[in-house]
Amino acid sequence: MSKPTSIKTSEEVRNRLRILAEERGTTITELLEDLAARELTVAEREQRAREAARELGIEYTEQVQQAGQDAWAKIRAHQGGAA
Repeated sequence: MSKPTSIKTSEEVRNRLRILAEERGTTITELLEDLAARELTVAEREQRAREAARELGIEYTEQVQQAGQDAWAKIRAHQGGAA
Protein backbone atom coordinates (compact mmCIF):
# COMPACT_ATOMS: atom_id res chain seq x y z
CA MET A 1 0.00 0.00 0.00
CA SER A 2 1.28 3.46 -0.79
CA LYS A 3 1.70 6.34 1.62
CA PRO A 4 -1.61 7.95 2.67
CA THR A 5 -2.34 11.48 1.51
CA SER A 6 -5.22 13.87 1.92
CA ILE A 7 -7.79 14.74 -0.69
CA LYS A 8 -9.71 17.98 -0.35
CA THR A 9 -13.43 17.63 -0.92
CA SER A 10 -16.67 19.08 0.33
CA GLU A 11 -18.22 18.03 3.61
CA GLU A 12 -21.21 16.70 1.66
CA VAL A 13 -19.00 14.39 -0.42
CA ARG A 14 -17.02 13.26 2.63
CA ASN A 15 -20.24 12.43 4.50
CA ARG A 16 -21.56 10.44 1.54
CA LEU A 17 -18.29 8.54 1.28
CA ARG A 18 -18.46 7.76 4.99
CA ILE A 19 -22.01 6.39 4.62
CA LEU A 20 -21.10 4.31 1.56
CA ALA A 21 -18.04 2.91 3.34
CA GLU A 22 -20.07 2.03 6.45
CA GLU A 23 -22.73 0.29 4.34
CA ARG A 24 -20.03 -1.80 2.69
CA GLY A 25 -18.21 -2.55 5.92
CA THR A 26 -15.05 -0.80 4.79
CA THR A 27 -13.21 2.49 5.18
CA ILE A 28 -13.29 5.58 3.00
CA THR A 29 -9.69 4.86 1.98
CA GLU A 30 -10.53 1.29 0.92
CA LEU A 31 -13.66 2.51 -0.88
CA LEU A 32 -11.59 5.03 -2.86
CA GLU A 33 -8.87 2.46 -3.58
CA ASP A 34 -11.51 0.08 -4.94
CA LEU A 35 -12.97 2.80 -7.14
CA ALA A 36 -9.55 3.83 -8.45
CA ALA A 37 -8.63 0.22 -9.24
CA ARG A 38 -11.97 -0.50 -10.92
CA GLU A 39 -12.31 2.57 -13.13
CA LEU A 40 -10.42 2.48 -16.41
CA THR A 41 -8.53 5.38 -17.90
CA VAL A 42 -9.29 6.51 -21.44
CA ALA A 43 -6.13 4.74 -22.64
CA GLU A 44 -7.09 1.50 -20.84
CA ARG A 45 -10.61 1.57 -22.32
CA GLU A 46 -9.16 2.13 -25.79
CA GLN A 47 -6.74 -0.78 -25.37
CA ARG A 48 -9.51 -3.10 -24.20
CA ALA A 49 -11.71 -2.06 -27.12
CA ARG A 50 -8.88 -2.87 -29.54
CA GLU A 51 -8.32 -6.25 -27.87
CA ALA A 52 -12.04 -7.07 -27.98
CA ALA A 53 -12.25 -6.16 -31.66
CA ARG A 54 -9.22 -8.34 -32.39
CA GLU A 55 -10.78 -11.27 -30.49
CA LEU A 56 -13.99 -10.83 -32.50
CA GLY A 57 -12.09 -10.62 -35.77
CA ILE A 58 -13.26 -7.04 -36.35
CA GLU A 59 -11.02 -4.34 -37.74
CA TYR A 60 -10.94 -1.52 -35.19
CA THR A 61 -11.81 1.41 -37.44
CA GLU A 62 -12.94 4.92 -36.51
CA GLN A 63 -16.49 3.81 -37.37
CA VAL A 64 -16.29 0.89 -34.91
CA GLN A 65 -14.78 3.18 -32.28
CA GLN A 66 -17.58 5.73 -32.78
CA ALA A 67 -20.25 3.03 -32.58
CA GLY A 68 -18.80 1.90 -29.26
CA GLN A 69 -18.68 5.45 -27.92
CA ASP A 70 -22.27 6.02 -29.01
CA ALA A 71 -23.37 2.82 -27.28
CA TRP A 72 -21.70 3.86 -24.00
CA ALA A 73 -23.27 7.32 -24.26
CA LYS A 74 -26.70 5.68 -24.50
CA ILE A 75 -25.92 3.46 -21.50
CA ARG A 76 -24.80 6.48 -19.43
CA ALA A 77 -27.92 8.42 -20.45
CA HIS A 78 -30.11 5.50 -19.43
CA GLN A 79 -28.31 5.31 -16.07
CA GLY A 80 -28.69 9.03 -15.51
CA GLY A 81 -25.07 9.80 -16.31
CA ALA A 82 -23.71 7.56 -13.53
CA ALA A 83 -21.64 5.24 -15.72
